[in-house]
Amino acid sequence: MEQKVLFITPPFTQLNTPYPATAYLKGFLNTLHIPSFQADLGIEVILALFSKKGLTDIFQEAEKTRETLSPNSQRIVDLQDSYIQTIDTVISFLHDTNPTLAHLICERNYLPEASRFEQLEDLEWAFGTMGIRDKARHLATLYLEDISDLIIEAIDPHFGFSRYAERLGRSASTFDQLHQALLNDNTYIDLITIDLITNLIQKEKPTLVALSAPFPGNLYSAFKCGQWIKKHFPTIKIVLGGGYANTELRSIIDTRVFEFIDYITLDDGERPLQNLLEHLAGNRPLEKLKRTFTCNDKEVQYNNGATEPDYKQKDVGTPDYTDLPLKRYLSVIELANPMHRLWSDGRWNKLTLAHGCYWGKCTFCDVSLDYIKTYEAATAKLLVDRIEQLIEQTGNNGFHFVDEAAPPALMRDVALEILRRKLTVVWWTNIRFEKSFSYDLCRLLARSGCIAVSGGLEVASDRLLNLIDKGVTVQQVAQVADHFTQAGIMVHAYLMYGFPTQTAQETIDSMEMVRQLFELGIVQSGFWHQFALTAHSPIGLDPTAFKIKITGLENGSFANNDLEHSDPTGADHALFSDGLKKSLFNYMHGIGFDMPLHSWFDFKTPRTLIPRNYIERCLDTPDFTEEKTQKRFVWIGPNPSIQLTESKKKGKVIQRSILQFNTLSEQIEIQCSQTLGNWIFSFLRNKDINNLKINKLEIMKSNFESQQLGDFETFLNSSTCAQLRDLGLLIL
Repeated sequence: MEQKVLFITPPFTQLNTPYPATAYLKGFLNTLHIPSFQADLGIEVILALFSKKGLTDIFQEAEKTRETLSPNSQRIVDLQDSYIQTIDTVISFLHDTNPTLAHLICERNYLPEASRFEQLEDLEWAFGTMGIRDKARHLATLYLEDISDLIIEAIDPHFGFSRYAERLGRSASTFDQLHQALLNDNTYIDLITIDLITNLIQKEKPTLVALSAPFPGNLYSAFKCGQWIKKHFPTIKIVLGGGYANTELRSIIDTRVFEFIDYITLDDGERPLQNLLEHLAGNRPLEKLKRTFTCNDKEVQYNNGATEPDYKQKDVGTPDYTDLPLKRYLSVIELANPMHRLWSDGRWNKLTLAHGCYWGKCTFCDVSLDYIKTYEAATAKLLVDRIEQLIEQTGNNGFHFVDEAAPPALMRDVALEILRRKLTVVWWTNIRFEKSFSYDLCRLLARSGCIAVSGGLEVASDRLLNLIDKGVTVQQVAQVADHFTQAGIMVHAYLMYGFPTQTAQETIDSMEMVRQLFELGIVQSGFWHQFALTAHSPIGLDPTAFKIKITGLENGSFANNDLEHSDPTGADHALFSDGLKKSLFNYMHGIGFDMPLHSWFDFKTPRTLIPRNYIERCLDTPDFTEEKTQKRFVWIGPNPSIQLTESKKKGKVIQRSILQFNTLSEQIEIQCSQTLGNWIFSFLRNKDINNLKINKLEIMKSNFESQQLGDFETFLNSSTCAQLRDLGLLIL
C-alpha cells in the first residue's frame, strides 16, 4: 500500500514565519519520492479567529458574560463594531498587501484602542526612529493584543499568539492534567482546529499524520488533533515528534498517551519516519523501528532495533516549504527594538548550517541529547546550493540559520560562497561569543548579508561562566559584541539569573555589566531568563557537584526533563525577576542608564562592586584575536585601477602611483610609490587573489618580499595597508 504523509504543525508557534520541522521532513521525503503535504494550523487558526466572521462569533460569545468581564474587556465589547469593521483591512496590512493603510492607522482615529495602547506614552520617543509603516505595524500589533486579551478572558484562557495551553505541557511530569483537558468539551479554538484538520484529511487522504510539537505551547493542540483523527478517521495512523518529545518524553510510560496517537519518535526524524513508513507498508517489523515508542498489550514499548544509521546532513535534502501559505503570515512588531523584532517581523527561510553544537560543554544545556551532542556540519557549497533553491522556491531571500551555535569557520565559508555567487541574502543566526569572531570576520559576514546574531552571555560573571563551562569571559564577550556592532551587525544577548550558587551580589554585578554593554551600544537587545534545571544537562545528571538538591520527582510517567531543585548556597533568585526584566526593557530602548540599580527592585539589594568603566576597559585591552599565529587573508574590495604620475622636486623626478577604487558610494584613491602601487595593483587583480579564496598571509608576504619592497611587517602596519584594510583586505 502506497503511503502518504500529512505533516501538521498544531497551533501555535509563530505568526510571521512557519516553524521549519515539517519543511525539513517534506524535503527529505522528496528524496525518497514519497508523497506528502504539510499544513501550519497555527497561522490558519489565527486567520480564522482574526476575521470578520471570527470576531463576530467572539463578540457574540463575550456578550453572554459581559457583566462579569473586566472594564477593559467591556470597553472592547462596546467597540465591537469598530473591531469587526477594521479587522480584515488590518490583517491585509500585516500581510503587507495593503501598505497605504499605514497612514490611516498612524492618524490614531481608525483603530479602536484598549489597554495595550496605554504603554504608548512610554514608547512614543521610539517612533522617531521608525518609519510610518513600522509605526503602523506596531499599533496594529497592539490592536491584535487587545483582542487577544478579550479572547483570554471571555472565550479561552489558554489562548496565546505563539502558544496554546502552554501551562498544561510545561513541566508535566504526569499526564493527568493534560488528559483531563483533552476529555473536556472542545473550546472555540479547538473547533476551528478540528474543522481545518477535517478538511485537510478529506482533501489529502493521508495514511499517516505526523504531528510536530516543538514546544509545550502546541502540545495540547497536537493531542487534540490526534484525538479527533482517531475518532473520525480510525484507519489513519498518527505519529508525534519534535522538540517537546525529544527533550520531555524520553522515558514515557503512561499508556493513556496512546489513546490520542500511535507512535512517538525521538531525535532526528528522517530515519525513524522512513522506517515507520516501511512498517506501515508491511515491509518492516515493529521491533525494527528506530527510536520509536508504541503501546502494545497495555504497555509502552521502545522500539530501536533498526540497524541503519541516521542520515548525514548532505543526504537529507533541501527543506521544502511548498503547501504552506507563505504570503499569509503576519509581520508584527511587539517591540520597537530593531533586533528584538526579528523573531516576529519578516518571513525567514529556516535552515541549519550544522547539526548539533560544536562546543557541547555548557553545564546547563542538554548536551547528553543527540540534537546537541552529535555534531555534523554540511559543506558551504551544499548549504549555498540549498539557499539558492529556497530563494527560488519561496521568493524570499531572508534566512534564519537555526543552529545551536553556528560554527565560525563554516559561517566564514558560507559567507564567501554567497559573495562568490553574487547572491543577495539577508541572514541572522545564533552564535557563541567565540574568539574567532574578529572584526575582519564580522565585516566579511556583514558583507554577505548577516544583519544580526544572538548569543549566550548567560551570567556576566567570570566565576559563573567558568562553572557553566561556557568557554568565554566577560571581556571576550564584550570584544566580540563590539566587533559585530562595529561591522553593522546587531547583537542579542541571552542572559541568565539563578545559576546554582549565584549570590545576590553576583546578580547585581551581572546586571551592572549588562547595563554598561547596552550603554556603550555594543549589545542592542537581550532577554533575561531564570535558570531551569533539566534532566539531561550535566547539572541535572550530577546536581551535587553544583551544590543543589533535587526537590521534586526525578522521573515522571509522562514528561521527564524539567527538575525542581533548591539552591542552599545561592540567593532567592525569583525575587530579581521583575527588576531585571524591567531594567532590560528600558536599556533596550536606550533609557534608564543613569538610574541606580537598586531602584529597579522593591527590596534591598547590595551595591555593585563593578567599576562604572569596566566594559570600557575591556574594550581598551589588547584584542584577543591578535594572539592567532596562523593568519589568512581575503580581498572582498573592488578591483582597482591605476594611474602613474611624475612630478619634479628640486630637479628630481618622483614617480607615484594613484590607485582608484570605486565603492558603492564613492571613489577612493590611495597614493603610494610607483613600485608599491604596481605591486598592489597586480596583486589584487591576480585571479587567485581576486576570486574570494582564503589564502595564507605567507603568500602575500612571499610575493611582497620577492619584489624587494622592504619589510612586510612594516607594510602591514603602514597607512597604505590601513586604507586597503578599510576597503576590503580582511585578515582572518
